[in-house]
Amino acid sequence: MPDRSGQGEESLCHAGVYPGRDTPAVAFQIELASESNAIAYIAPDFANPFFFTLVEGVETRAAEHGLAVFVVNAHGNREREDQYIGLFERYRVKGLLVASFERLEDRLAEVRRRGTPNVLIGARVVSGKQPSVSVDEVVGGRLAGEHLLSIGRRRIAFVGGPLSVQQVAGRLQGASQAVREAGTATLEVVDIAERTIRAGRAVGHRIVSRDPALRPDAVFAVNDLLAIGIMHAFVMAGVRIPQDIAVIGYDDIEYAESSIVPLSSIRTPHEDFGSVAVDLLLRNIESGAVQHEVFTPELVVRASTSGQPHS
Repeated sequence: MPDRSGQGEESLCHAGVYPGRDTPAVAFQIELASESNAIAYIAPDFANPFFFTLVEGVETRAAEHGLAVFVVNAHGNREREDQYIGLFERYRVKGLLVASFERLEDRLAEVRRRGTPNVLIGARVVSGKQPSVSVDEVVGGRLAGEHLLSIGRRRIAFVGGPLSVQQVAGRLQGASQAVREAGTATLEVVDIAERTIRAGRAVGHRIVSRDPALRPDAVFAVNDLLAIGIMHAFVMAGVRIPQDIAVIGYDDIEYAESSIVPLSSIRTPHEDFGSVAVDLLLRNIESGAVQHEVFTPELVVRASTSGQPHS
């Protein structure tokens, strides 16, 4: 077999792939030469710290098994995602961990048929043949909705999108259930294309431009980045959080607690996600076991929802 280690290192580094932080460059070359002792993690968007935090769990558990980890960011681009999958198949990594906003199950089935085991991260699967790690997003959305209702909020805005994204749709479904069962509240859906701080600021500015009587008294943002941007716009406009408008996010990223107003959020187990994904991948490699781990999210209450509505 020809020695491709040098060529492989150059190609992977150009692609934005690097060994784990604790893996020396020499070991990186050895892994590529052996084509048997590395796994890869393809993230959809490192702009959201949630996906970067997963790396900690992946690297820690992989290191316990003597595995190197290659990490790439698809930037929410399906073509780039496919390129990375093909790249890692060519270098015969031991397996793939793939988190994506796209519907990915059929594509990953093809990858398995070609000989590369994989685990889908973050989305519930339809097939019983696809190992996966996910969160019960409906429960998470319901927790957020019930919490806002419990503090007396009745005009709730759900901010997130695209609604075709499975995780977004699940969170909306849960919040809708809570509002519908309360029978005394309304849920406005603000469907947006991006889930960034900048997009949150834009939504926040639109909300505060309304007549105060037409504003929501609570906002459930589909992730913490949106929520932080929304709060920035509110504070700049003199809107009090939570007295005038309560805000809750989702993911409980590190910045949530230290944001302009400490942000209530729905917490998902970031580090556990990564370590469990590695466990499922290795079991699948060793025994063919196909397992699905679904985590239950938790409510974390901070200052952004701890006050009473403005009278």
